[in-house]
Amino acid sequence: MTTGEFSFEPSQWVPFRDRQELDRVRRIRRQDIDKHPNPDFRIRVVPDAMVEHIFVTDMFYRIWLARESGTKVVLLLPNPNFGYRKLAHMINTFRINCDHLFTFNLDEYADESGRVAPESYPQGFLHSTKKYFYHNLDPELRPPEQQIVGFTNENLADYGSMITDLGGADACYTGPGWSGHLAFIEPDAAEFAAELEEWKQLGPRIVTLGPLTIAQNSLHGSFGACGDVASVPPKAATIGPAQVIEARFRMDMHALTTAGTIVSWQRFMTRLVLHGPVTPRVPTSILQQTGAEVYVSESAAADIEPIWDLAY
Repeated sequence: MTTGEFSFEPSQWVPFRDRQELDRVRRIRRQDIDKHPNPDFRIRVVPDAMVEHIFVTDMFYRIWLARESGTKVVLLLPNPNFGYRKLAHMINTFRINCDHLFTFNLDEYADESGRVAPESYPQGFLHSTKKYFYHNLDPELRPPEQQIVGFTNENLADYGSMITDLGGADACYTGPGWSGHLAFIEPDAAEFAAELEEWKQLGPRIVTLGPLTIAQNSLHGSFGACGDVASVPPKAATIGPAQVIEARFRMDMHALTTAGTIVSWQRFMTRLVLHGPVTPRVPTSILQQTGAEVYVSESAAADIEPIWDLAY
C-alpha cells in the first residue's frame, strides 16, 4: 500500500498481497461494483435489509417448487443464520411437507486434533441449523432428521460423495469471510495448498483456520461479540471447491456489518472477491468463473474512503 510518501508491504497475515491488485479494487466505486464481464456472474446492489429476505425467499421457492414437481431438493447452507426461523415460518404458514428436502451444512468447527464438534456444541453449525430451522418446523412438516446433515467424525470422508450421490446440490448459499474464505475453505491453510485447476477439484477436509477467520468469528454473538479469539475453535471441517462448482445454482451474499453499524470488513473483501484475480488466495473469487447470483448491500457497496472522526 502507498500513502503519500509512506509505502509498505501487507502483513504476512494477509493471504493475498498483490499491492497493485489491492490498490485497484480498493478504488472501485459504488456505481461500478455491479459491472462484471461474465454475464453469468450477476451482481446486484440492494438495500441492506433485502439481502436476508432474498436468501430466505429463494430457499423457500426451491423447496416449494420441488414439492410441486415431485422431486427432491438439496441445499448447501451457511451458518449460523437466524433467517432460518423465517424460512420455517413460511413453510409452516403454507403447509409444505418437507420430506423431499435434504440440507448439508457447508462447514463445522473442529478441535486442534481435527475432531469435529458434536451437534451438542452450542456454537456449532449443525446445532444452529437444528435450533433455528428444523425445530421451528411443525413436526408433521419436518423432513426425516437424518436429511438435515452436518459434518461428523464419521461422515467426513464421505461428505462430498453424499452430496454427489443425491445428484449434487440444487443450490449453494455463501458469503465471503474476512480472509476471502468460501465456507471454511481458507486461503492460507496448508490443507488447501494447490494451484487453481487442482484446487478446484479438492473436496471436504479438516482445515486449519487462519487468524482473520478466527478474529471474524470472535465478533459473532455466539462467542459474546467480544473479540475473545481464544474461544473460537482452531480448526474446522469444510466442503471443498468441488462441491461449490458442482452445485447447479450459487447465491453469494455480501451484507455483514458490525452489529448494524457502518463498520464492515466485508466492504473491501467484497471488491476483492468480485473484481480481483480468480485465485485460491481469495477462495470466493472462484464464483467469478462458475457464475452466481450476487447480492451486495448498500453498506458493503459504499465507497472506501477515510472516516477521520470515527475510531474503532
